[in-house]
Amino acid sequence: MCGRYSFVPTKTQLDTDLAGIDKPPQLQIRFNIAPTQLSYVIANDRPHQLQPMAWGLIPNWSRAGELSGKMINARAEGIADKPSFREPIRRRRCLVPADSFYEWRTEGKNHKVPYRILRTDGHLLMMAGIWDEWSDGRRRLRTFSIITTTPNEEVSALHDRMPVLLEPEEQKRWLEALPLEEVLPLLHRPADHCLRLYRVSEKLNHAGYEGAELHEEVPEQPLLF
Repeated sequence: MCGRYSFVPTKTQLDTDLAGIDKPPQLQIRFNIAPTQLSYVIANDRPHQLQPMAWGLIPNWSRAGELSGKMINARAEGIADKPSFREPIRRRRCLVPADSFYEWRTEGKNHKVPYRILRTDGHLLMMAGIWDEWSDGRRRLRTFSIITTTPNEEVSALHDRMPVLLEPEEQKRWLEALPLEEVLPLLHRPADHCLRLYRVSEKLNHAGYEGAELHEEVPEQPLLF
């Protein structure tokens, strides 16, 4: 799955991976983006703009419009048939830019050890997403979900799911008005060896914590026998 990520782009990443994308004057940098929080996406209704949406999809037909964070991820398998996702995958797709995402390894019964995962080539991750807009006539909520697939070699050591990562040539197509049969093949497992990972501070386990030290590598602890 993908339950936490960061958006701390370098100048080079902004100039290359987000070239031609309108950015807010005060770009919000986040080391620890958690479900229900606002984050940037590039959606197909405004494909040249970074816009904020809340993480955790609310279908437009929802009665309550409650931002519970239950649908932060959408499995690629069967996405076209799920009631909450079948309309967005056809009409409302987005890219979710990140410099890294996090995953946890379980030690013992309850000890969660976090790892930061990022591209080996230095580019931003562009995660495939879907979005929707809910309104009751008084308020409007725009929300998104990150699509997941089976893991590549690097991530499989930590989890059995990971975000769909779109390559540069796939990103433009993802935002185009393509028929479903051309969209679904883009939701494939990322290539092996395109990512690297390292252990980070367990401060990440607290969803409200923000700090640059979350990107610093923490030495692996020796296993005790």
